[in-house]
Parts: sequence; structure tokens; C-alpha cells
Amino acid sequence: MELFKLMLLGDLEPNEVTLIAVLSACSEIGDLEMGKRVRGKMEEKNMRCSLSLHNALLDMYVKCGSLVDAKELFDRMEIRDVYSWTIMVNGYAKCGDLESARMFFDRTPQKNVVSWNAMIAGYSQNNKPKESLKLFHEIIGIPLSVTLANAIIDMYAKCGSIDAATEVFSTVPERNLITWNSMIAGYAANGRANQAINVFVQMRKMGFKPDNITFVSLLTACSHGGLISEGREYFDNMEMNYGIKPQRGHYACMVDLLGRTGLVEEAYELITNMPMQPCEAAWGALLNACRMNGNVELARLSAQNLLSLYPEDSGIYVLMANTCANDRKWSDVRRVRSLMRDKGVKKIPGHSLIEMDGEFIVFLVADESHPQSEEIYKVLDEMLLFSKLEDSCEL
Repeated sequence: MELFKLMLLGDLEPNEVTLIAVLSACSEIGDLEMGKRVRGKMEEKNMRCSLSLHNALLDMYVKCGSLVDAKELFDRMEIRDVYSWTIMVNGYAKCGDLESARMFFDRTPQKNVVSWNAMIAGYSQNNKPKESLKLFHEIIGIPLSVTLANAIIDMYAKCGSIDAATEVFSTVPERNLITWNSMIAGYAANGRANQAINVFVQMRKMGFKPDNITFVSLLTACSHGGLISEGREYFDNMEMNYGIKPQRGHYACMVDLLGRTGLVEEAYELITNMPMQPCEAAWGALLNACRMNGNVELARLSAQNLLSLYPEDSGIYVLMANTCANDRKWSDVRRVRSLMRDKGVKKIPGHSLIEMDGEFIVFLVADESHPQSEEIYKVLDEMLLFSKLEDSCEL
């Protein structure tokens, strides 16, 4: 931008390449005023605008949040390509106007993967998972690139459909490090520790070198599978065998692994001996381990460190209260709840989500927004009464 300003003061006239670069810079820093000055320069010189220059200007308007100017320019453009249409889809999706975004998407003459990604991401980022998945299913005919395959593997794994993720992984024609990492992470998140390790072994045989993310996933798998010796081995050999120095995330995984296997004191010792400042994930893992193992003193220490980082996180207070309750320290429970009230911290209400006939239904605690809420609560009351009758009969 500074160079462009100097250029305007000199004898050199900017050409199309110059203006595209400057408009790109305006987009990056959100400088709408300079972007408009560039357009004024174009009109002043009566420049013949190519499609690329028009798209750069259109992208600048969208990224600077001026959709009115973007729409005005788009309507005036005599030639448009898939990039022009996708810019408008992105713009409206990011500002939450999904109806307009979908209109531009549907009118796009020849869609490519970028177009579909823009609309799917728009639905996803605006809390419309059903619409996002529905649109995703429409593109299954599209050739499966390695990038798309990685995204699908990640999506299936995070949704708990690990067998579907495995099927995509086994049929993908090309794999990169992200593909292997996605599969290892998927197995780790779904509690299949041995399969995660097997994929890592296969990856090494295929000549791929692991990175930081690989070891976070591996250590997570060992933690969820209770594989203490394997986890120790991976952690100890990261730097020696692979030249990867353990970072905060790796230490947090080890704290979680040690804590889950009952080695709470060792987990605390690891935190105190870290070569860097412990992150919230490490203290959180230790606090959760203290809850599971009934170590109230270390739980209190962990909670204090976490609250110094995130004083408004209700989950920390809840974990601390549950730890004290498990140890029947009711006065400490009351103290934690009193502290929450004093600080104005409120527990995030629990919720559940079910799918019925292709529709997603969300239930919140004490929520009455569902049209059949009266009947739902009536059935719940009957179930509660029935369970109490069963308990009394057993006694």
C-alpha cells in the first residue's frame, strides 16, 4: 500500500496487475476507502476492466463488508465466471443472509468444488447442519480429491461414524500426511487406540514422516485406550527418533494419560517440570483426573490455575464442585457454588440432539419451545414415576 501511494506521487501509471495487487491488499486489511479510491482511479482513466480486475474489486467489497457496492458492481458486470458468483455466495453467507447466498449459488451457471464448499460452509457456520449435510450429499458425484477425502474422513470421524471414515480412507486413491493424521485422530477420538497405532505403523511403512499433529493424535489414542507404556514410549521418543520437540499439546495429552490411569501425582509432577508455561488443556486434564480419583487438594490447585486463565468458564467450577461432592465435602461444594454466584458465572444448560425422519430436534434443559413439549414432559413424568415405583418394589 505504501509503495502504491508512492507510485501515485511519481510519474508511473498503475496498470491492471498493479490494481489487482492493491485491491487484494485492501481486502486483506479491510481498507474500503482505499479500495474505492482505486475504483475511482479506474473510472477516471476510463480503464478497460478485465474479468480478473472486476473480480478483485468485487472480492474487496465483500471482504470489506460492503455488500451493497458488491451487488451494484456484480449487476453491472457483463461477463462473470464461477469465481464472481462464489464471491457473492461467500459474502452473503458470512453476513448470515443464507437466503441470498443460496439464490446466488443456485444461479451459478457452472459450479465447481469451491462453489459447493462456500455454500456448505455458509450453512455450517450459521448453525444449519441439516442443510449443510443435505447439500453435501448432492455433490457425491464430484471426483474425490485428496483434500475433499480428508474433509469427509474428518467429518465422519467427528460425527462418530468411524466405520464410514475407515471406508473412505481405504478407498481414497491418493493419501497425504493430512489423510493419515485424520484417520489416526478419528480412531483416537472414537476410543480405538490399537487401530490408531496400526494406522501410524502403516503410515511409517509408506514413508510418511509424522509431525506434531500425528503425535497429539497418537498420545490421545493411548490416553483413551489406557495404553500407558505405549504413550510413554511415543512421548519419550518424539524428539530422539523424529526430531519433534514436545509442545504444550503433547504435555497435556501425557497429563491426561497419566491422570486417567490413576497416576495423578506423576501427572502433577510432569506439569510442574514442563519447560514452558502449562496451557489450560494440561490443567484441565489434571482437574478431571483429580475428580475421577478423588484428589481434592490437587483439584483445588488445578482449578485455581485454570480460573486465573479463564475466570468465566463455568465448566471449571462444575468440575471442582463435583470433585468435592464425590468426596462428600459439602461445605466446599457450597463454597464453589457461592463463588459462581458472586462472579455471575452461570452453568451452560445441558442439551441433547436427536434425528427423526431426517429432522434434527434439539432439547435444552427446561426448554418448552418444542410444539409437543407438553406431551414430552408428560411422558417424562410418567417414566420418572414408573422408575420410582420399580425402586420401591425392589426395596
